[in-house]
Amino acid sequence: MEPNWVKPYGDTTNDGAMQLSFTLPVKNGGVAREAAKRLCESMNLENVQIVHQKDLGGGYTFFVVYGRCTQAVDISDIHVPEVQAPSWDMHQVNTIAHEKLGRKITVVGACTGTDAHTVGLDAILNMKGFHGNYGLERYSEFTVHNLGSQVPNETLVAKAIEVNADAILVSQVVTQKNIHLSNLTQLVDLLEAEGLRDSIILIAGGPRITHELAVELGYDAGFGPGTVPSEVASYLLKELLGRKGIMI
Repeated sequence: MEPNWVKPYGDTTNDGAMQLSFTLPVKNGGVAREAAKRLCESMNLENVQIVHQKDLGGGYTFFVVYGRCTQAVDISDIHVPEVQAPSWDMHQVNTIAHEKLGRKITVVGACTGTDAHTVGLDAILNMKGFHGNYGLERYSEFTVHNLGSQVPNETLVAKAIEVNADAILVSQVVTQKNIHLSNLTQLVDLLEAEGLRDSIILIAGGPRITHELAVELGYDAGFGPGTVPSEVASYLLKELLGRKGIMI
């Protein structure tokens, strides 16, 4: 294969080995097993092996399947918008903010709407942080207001106005019926109605969030799974300095 064409990797490069997991609305047994196998074969997987199946009750069966993908993708023509930010650590962010910005950065964050999943939000904001990377509460040059879960967008905007926030961080995990899209869009509309959209850095985060999606919805940046606090802090500082015409 050409170097730019890739397939899944299992034991050797481009061997196409894949692991899939899914649930079928079929009672556990031989019929369910064969249905899972034929489904995978219809997706052009070869050497399909059902390595695990479990009765979930109510006529549903969960499967783990191994197979070999027959398709490849050319990565040379893939262009994905990504957040452009320096790789500063906590000490560097604090030092640059103190010397160049001359004041603390105020951040307000929340899980909005009915979303009660604060793990991602807390990973960025809470002092303990994530993956050995301290959260923004530990940064000496940040003031953080973590409003927690199930926060109405109106409350989030009111808090941002109250504390004169530089940035709003929104975490969205619940995505059923695209509720995350309506929540995120409503927040943008509220900020625009208050005449604040251009003066506040707006960031979205969550397992279904990409930078491209966030920008399409009217946000400045989007951060997905695996994001650590220093990445968000570096982006915020760089963006604030850039808006003041200060380049680093």
